[in-house]
Amino acid sequence: MHISPFLLFVILIATPAFAQQTALYDPTIKHVPKDGIVTLYGAGGPHTAFQKVANVWQANTGKTVKIVAGPEATWSKDAQANADIIWGTSEQSMTAFLETYLTFASENVEPIYIRPTIIAVKAGNPKGITGFEDLLKDGVKIIVTEGAGVSNNSGTGTWEDVAGRLGRLSDVVAFRRNIITYAKGSGAAFKAFQEMDADAWITWPDWPITHDDVLDQVDIAPDRTIWRDINVVLSPDADPEAREFLIFLVSEEAQKIMLTEGWTR
Repeated sequence: MHISPFLLFVILIATPAFAQQTALYDPTIKHVPKDGIVTLYGAGGPHTAFQKVANVWQANTGKTVKIVAGPEATWSKDAQANADIIWGTSEQSMTAFLETYLTFASENVEPIYIRPTIIAVKAGNPKGITGFEDLLKDGVKIIVTEGAGVSNNSGTGTWEDVAGRLGRLSDVVAFRRNIITYAKGSGAAFKAFQEMDADAWITWPDWPITHDDVLDQVDIAPDRTIWRDINVVLSPDADPEAREFLIFLVSEEAQKIMLTEGWTR
């Protein structure tokens, strides 16, 4: 059917401005973050280092920080109501978040730290994994973190970026053959790693650092390694203390704390 230019114009201007809104977006929620508490929301992983920084800032200032981490669906409604700050564990995950949290603007996103992909293995490394090439061998059981179109997290696409880094299709094929599950989020991947008795997990340094009783870290060679940042975005209606906390979050003191869990600037 032919649509005239005029009719097309009418259709376009009649389309809601936020046609990209996600299923998590709730238009009935009013965003009112000013409550005297600096509240941050995001995916699990960075939250442990953030909490260490927050503990110092709270002790120094007497002001309160609340950090909420986990799968987005568990905190989305609360974040739409009272988030001062949202963090993304990668650029692609922040881009996805911004389609739900419409008060926050892309031009206000600030990348603040970065970290490399690594291989997490069982404590003691019983499989003797020394690098990525070992993951291509028959019989290696691999966990990968993947958004699968429904979970915004830093793992989405990470494994294939590492596997395809050298431009060899055979590496992707061999690696994919050894994947035993695609977990929706790092927390789910960590749980699956233990429950499925996996040998390796492509993830980030903070996981073996904060779970060194069950995980060891194996580095990926520089020509294979990819890096993803952590970023933050501040609500235009945020508590004034929220900007103060973000400034402290990238201070020299905070950088030393963040480095203990693998985050660098």
